[in-house]
Amino acid sequence: MPSDSRHRPVYVISVAAELVDMHPQTLRLYERKGLIRPGRSSGKTRLYSERDIEHLREIRRLTQELGVNLAGVEEVMRLQHELDDIQSEFEAEIERIEDELRAQAQPRELPGADGKLDPKDRPVYVISIAAELVDMHPQTLRLYERKQLIRPGRSSGKTRLYSERDIEHLREIRRLTQELGVNLAGVEEIMRLRHQLDSTRAGLESNVRRIQDDITDRMTKWRTLPEGDGAGTDDG
Repeated sequence: MPSDSRHRPVYVISVAAELVDMHPQTLRLYERKGLIRPGRSSGKTRLYSERDIEHLREIRRLTQELGVNLAGVEEVMRLQHELDDIQSEFEAEIERIEDELRAQAQPRELPGADGKLDPKDRPVYVISIAAELVDMHPQTLRLYERKQLIRPGRSSGKTRLYSERDIEHLREIRRLTQELGVNLAGVEEIMRLRHQLDSTRAGLESNVRRIQDDITDRMTKWRTLPEGDGAGTDDG
């Protein structure tokens, strides 16, 4: 697959450090913090991929350009790794489905997409209730919306309505700012990735369900096909 080359570990630490203009010791520190996850050769030598290089450049941007502290960078990179993992899982699932089709395996019951909204995404709380649930002032919620840190729904009368997922995001913002001391620029990066993660997960799950439904439909059609054009000519 096209993404495989980006994840292939090829650069030793000295080359990786030169590519991102960092000291090798800095890369070791970031690895200990879990910010990057280099591979290992058979001799246990660290080997960095193109994706690792992208992550290191992103860390430099966050720290040097946006002034995000290390706690904020850890949150950003944790979400980025989670996105990478979801993408890898999706690609593995597609490969498994393709193998199943090639082998013409017997069909099994597969979950279908009912098209219903995830209950966590259902907008139900007006702003006063949402603010009370997260111990914030309603004006703070409006600020976070303008910054696109949260994305509440709207009623037919244009009233803001917050979902359980919005409440989770607001509590996460409070944790980042109050407990970890992440600045607003860092919070914006983290929440952007959180929204991307939610959208990616929902989109990939929908695609897998669609492919599974397609497989089920094809298998059903194959099972119901006549055994042969001459099946009804025995009496002649």
